[in-house]
Amino acid sequence: MEVPCVRVAREAGEATRTTLADADLIDDTYEIAVEDGWLYIPVTNADATREALEDATIVTRTVDERETQTTPADLLAFDPSYERLGRAVLIDDDDPERAQAIADAVLESDLPVETVLNKASKVKGETRVRDWELLAGEDTEVVHREYGCEYLLDLANVYFSPRLATERHRVVEQVKADERAFDMFAGVGPFVVPFAKRGADCVGVDINAEAIDYLRENARRNGVTDRVTAINDDVRDVAADYENWADRIVMNLPHSADAFLESAVAIAGDDCVLHYYDIQHEDDPFGPGERAIRVAAEPEYEVTVETRHTVRSYAPHELNVCLDVRLER
Repeated sequence: MEVPCVRVAREAGEATRTTLADADLIDDTYEIAVEDGWLYIPVTNADATREALEDATIVTRTVDERETQTTPADLLAFDPSYERLGRAVLIDDDDPERAQAIADAVLESDLPVETVLNKASKVKGETRVRDWELLAGEDTEVVHREYGCEYLLDLANVYFSPRLATERHRVVEQVKADERAFDMFAGVGPFVVPFAKRGADCVGVDINAEAIDYLRENARRNGVTDRVTAINDDVRDVAADYENWADRIVMNLPHSADAFLESAVAIAGDDCVLHYYDIQHEDDPFGPGERAIRVAAEPEYEVTVETRHTVRSYAPHELNVCLDVRLER
């Protein structure tokens, strides 16, 4: 059957395949074909593939249907819940025997996985990290690929959520070349790096020194070092140095972003878009954030809420939301 495929040289095949897998774009119904030094990787959506891979060559060709792959569920008496992060699988199971059984099944399956980690604590502390139990693999450092960008990170020392990939891409698509973008809680760079790849000049601040080290490394890996300034500090102590600077500000610190709005207003330029993340009860998920922004910004700025967006369900009756807000002086 003829299907859309990414054509890529064999030496770049694994990196391309991993990027497509992380973006959930590989059509597993069909085999990857090899011909004359080229790989042909079947994809589910040609337009999304072009967004995930810069300069992707997409062709339509006949490929063979794939034989059924072995999944962890095939090897267990139940369907386990897990997340993929690069070549790592993340699980959350408080039964040690069951957790180890899942890890063994993951490694025995056809998933391209080397590491299995079990959550051993909730996110905690100022740096928002958690403890992990290493069930398989060598350590907690992984390489994650997302919409054409590559991130090195250590889950034991930095905060990172693969579940937010679609949300990050939604925001990234709004960025224009030559913007000045400021991420107040930058982590390893999942907003900063793709912003810079689109041509923005970026500042990323984080209180976690290890996250900033990874941000600098990820800027290097993605070829945007010249457009990224990484700062290890409390953003409230940095704001005065970037007063009236930003065209775009990201505030991805749900539960406590409101405590940093005074700094965000100081950093905002004359016409600035603010991406404000919050977690609130489903009865009024957007109201508290909007009111807090207005209190901080008005009357110096005219405040216009351009988008009220639900990112995901966070807990029973609680929603993780984003307000895209324009501040005009």
